[in-house]
Amino acid sequence: MSPAALRFLVLKFPRFVFLAPSKGEAIVRLCVFCGSSAGRSPAYVEAAVGFGEALAAAKIGLVYGGASVGLMGAVADAAQARGGEVIGVIPQSLVDLEVAHAGLGDLRIVGSMHERKALMADLSDGFIALPGGIGTLEELFEVWTWAQLGHHGKPCGLLNVGGFYDGLSAFLDHVVAEAFLKPVHRRMLIVEHNAAAMLAAVLAYSPPAATKWIGRKET
Repeated sequence: MSPAALRFLVLKFPRFVFLAPSKGEAIVRLCVFCGSSAGRSPAYVEAAVGFGEALAAAKIGLVYGGASVGLMGAVADAAQARGGEVIGVIPQSLVDLEVAHAGLGDLRIVGSMHERKALMADLSDGFIALPGGIGTLEELFEVWTWAQLGHHGKPCGLLNVGGFYDGLSAFLDHVVAEAFLKPVHRRMLIVEHNAAAMLAAVLAYSPPAATKWIGRKET
């Protein structure tokens, strides 16, 4: 299926094509979750800019939360400056707080945070979390959980800038060790340290065939 045909299906029938392209097929858009703050280290903004530029260079569209501030603004500005497609999705409540990115060519205003996440998911062929706070984590864990349950087969990843997600990765390994998460589902979450490696892993991703529930023999 061509990228144009896939994009048409995603937009026209979002509930029926909520599955990743099969391995080797084009990724049309990636959703990026990240902080509305810039963070302490300049490396976080640098990584956001680099990721936005990498998406544009790869002709992969960016879907994100529609804000002009923090890492969110940085990744959007970088992608748009390089001629990439950028779609922002933001609830009216945040527009009212004047954090919406007025410079986007495609800013979609929705009624609630739930609508925001649903539309971002429908528009995207994968999900990447850059450094961020609890909102970033909540968004990533939700779509990863959907993948674990078999509701979609889209890749999910952490861009581990400067070891930002080392502690989280160690905790997830602990969850596996305590038999609350299968190793196959732990491996579903791609963890890379730079944009090039992340995009390569996303493009090569193939979802596993495994049930969520851990049987007694697996503990």
